[in-house]
Amino acid sequence: MLTELPAQRPFPTPPSLRSHLLRSRIAGVVSTSRERSLSRYRMFVAGDPRALLGLEPERDWRLGDLLQLMGRKCGVSADPGHTSGQDVIDPDRTIVALSAFADRLAAAAATAAPVLIGTGHPHRLLGFYAGLAAGLSAAGCTVLSPAQGRSVDITTRFGVRTYNLDYVRGVALVREPGARGCRSEPGVHTHSPLPLRVALGAAMDGDGPLPAMVIGDHGWVCGAGQLGIEALGLADADDPAPFAGQAEGRVSVVVPLDDTVRSDYYRPLTRYVLNRACLSQ
Repeated sequence: MLTELPAQRPFPTPPSLRSHLLRSRIAGVVSTSRERSLSRYRMFVAGDPRALLGLEPERDWRLGDLLQLMGRKCGVSADPGHTSGQDVIDPDRTIVALSAFADRLAAAAATAAPVLIGTGHPHRLLGFYAGLAAGLSAAGCTVLSPAQGRSVDITTRFGVRTYNLDYVRGVALVREPGARGCRSEPGVHTHSPLPLRVALGAAMDGDGPLPAMVIGDHGWVCGAGQLGIEALGLADADDPAPFAGQAEGRVSVVVPLDDTVRSDYYRPLTRYVLNRACLSQ
């Protein structure tokens, strides 16, 4: 059983969490540029796999429709004429989504559902997900780790690279070959759904049960939703695929936030979610 939970401090209230989101720039004016967001939106509309993250959209998304969706879900400007500067994420939308996220975790804990947790942002988000893994494990959920050590071939801008699937504190990630267990190498940043597919393939072959829920980001959440597994996770303003998946009914909850700030800045979010889900100890 995973036992490491976040350090016990006063649980954030929505007003204090809102202040923290703005101070840390997890929400409010974020580091994501408007130019990058628009580029990713255009890639998604064009069907570029780098922006689809494993999702196969059912709708014929147009740029204007996607801008409207991201405006509703994130708080970014829906004006196509707004083409420069920094993007903005509405902290109130972040808190509403975090609350919905916690409610789904509570439902999973109530049935001791098996869960799979994975991230393409191990440098920043590993601690957030590891706290959830510990809380769910303490509540009786099986936190799965199928395909430990299995190789995954992922296309990058440098060509196809082979990585290894690893689990740290209950959270799946990919590493460079030979980097397992090296604390100075927390893992590789990836948007690919292939690690999720390798993990699910191993589970189907008998390496543990299939997950009833997948928690994560990028290809973990979109890949799971595409396959009909309940998926919930985090997404930045320049990653429209999870939000489109939610709009199409294949992703359960998406929390809008900047996914590139310091890792310790996400600790209050972990405490808020665990407390609301009644998973804190």
